[in-house]
Amino acid sequence: MAELKDRLRADLTTALKAREALTASTIRLVLTAISNAEVAGTEARDLSDDEVLDVIAKEAKKRRESAEAFEAGGRPELAQKERDEAAILAGYLPEALSAEEIAAIVTAAVQDIGAAGEGMKAMGRVMGVVQPQVKGRADGGVVAAEVKRQLGA
Repeated sequence: MAELKDRLRADLTTALKAREALTASTIRLVLTAISNAEVAGTEARDLSDDEVLDVIAKEAKKRRESAEAFEAGGRPELAQKERDEAAILAGYLPEALSAEEIAAIVTAAVQDIGAAGEGMKAMGRVMGVVQPQVKGRADGGVVAAEVKRQLGA
């Protein structure tokens, strides 16, 4: 069983005992999403820590997008609740990469595969090299924008 999933369960117990309603409800939502991912497909299985991280990252992204939507809709109290939940989930994710770190990884990938000067034709190959290095630590849209910038698109 995934070590991260065990940590989530222990943190849920701690949050319940401390009467931290927001933390407890957020962890419950993530554990439910993990359970749903485990039973999705043809047969049930336990997720690895990497797969649990993917689920947590997706849930955190949902919270950030919801916060933006609520903010645009004039509902700042709901936007704040979503941002608070995203902050709780961020505690379970690896530290995010800075823009400079992403740029350095993309630059190295472009040089490694010799994609300089090829333009957008090389985007898929560069993304294929970069994605495993930034997985869970950077938003895919930000990475894709940096790749496009460096490829001259």
